[in-house]
Amino acid sequence: MNTLIKVGLIGFGRMGRFYLQEMQKSGRWNIAYICDLNPASRKLAKELSPESKVIENEQEIFDDKTVQVVGLFALANSRKEQIEKAIQSGKHVISEKPIADTIEREWGAVKAAESSNLFSTVNLYLRNSWYHKLIKQFIDKGEIGELAIIRICHLTPGLAPGEGHEYEGPSFHDCGMHYVDITKWYAGCNFKTWNAQAVRMWNYKDPWWLQCHGTFENGVVFDITQGHVYGQLSKNQTHNSYIDIIGTEGIARMTHDFKTAVVELHGVTQTIREERPFGGKNIDVLCDLFADSVELNKRHPGLPQLRDSAIASEYAWKFLEDAKNKDLPAIGEIHTLEKIIERRKTMKNGYGLLQQL
Repeated sequence: MNTLIKVGLIGFGRMGRFYLQEMQKSGRWNIAYICDLNPASRKLAKELSPESKVIENEQEIFDDKTVQVVGLFALANSRKEQIEKAIQSGKHVISEKPIADTIEREWGAVKAAESSNLFSTVNLYLRNSWYHKLIKQFIDKGEIGELAIIRICHLTPGLAPGEGHEYEGPSFHDCGMHYVDITKWYAGCNFKTWNAQAVRMWNYKDPWWLQCHGTFENGVVFDITQGHVYGQLSKNQTHNSYIDIIGTEGIARMTHDFKTAVVELHGVTQTIREERPFGGKNIDVLCDLFADSVELNKRHPGLPQLRDSAIASEYAWKFLEDAKNKDLPAIGEIHTLEKIIERRKTMKNGYGLLQQL
């Protein structure tokens, strides 16, 4: 008989609720605990998961020897210590990214995880997307010849500066590290050179748009463009998200509208167009792969490692630092940003909206 995996969730904000929803759907998890410091979040947790013990003190989860897995979905400044506590108490770890609030502390979390035989993973969700897997398989078959150029763009209105989780860093780190990671995943080696340019939109202290291009150690060229600046006050909001991969003989590309993803593959022997549901954060895939790992006591090779997150985070910070060492224009005024934030408080449909309790 299949036994449910006992898990404690720490942090019940937007991402914590996503994990609860997917774990409840799968039927493979016993959500024994939900922990959050916010009384309103705890009240919501009791409503959404009445069978869970809802607590304020996370230590209760670490002290319960029957809990097999902890899910870490609070802010980044809490994760290093939580990862260390989980490992010390013999529990597997599912973490949001970044895995800490500074590079040094991220590598400390990696060291703690890799010193143990326990499983740990991080939500680098693009690796679990059907579209990137399909494109990678096509490339690996040699259909586009030699991989030469990786172009990736993700521009949305998205989370506005100052709205939340400052420990995760500016837009290009908080969101952009996903695109740093997936670009490196395609190239299959480390970054070699880079040149970044950023803009301080609305005169905010940090850049909220950044473009970086450069090379990998194998000669593959990349450019990444990311920013939550795309029509923040436009009447009807839109976005621009794609990947465009160019080889010596063919190409592979993808676009999406957050509902449907379209992949177009133009290879030497095949031309393929595939259209499927976008898949969101792919938390269902991550949780299933992790459940497989726990049940079989064998880590699934498709699970991202904490090391992958630390590397992506480190390069995202390096690209931001490179941009700050150049001309860093400030365009717009703070009063425009204030209008954006005020509008987003009442928006029902939009990009990266904060969930209201």
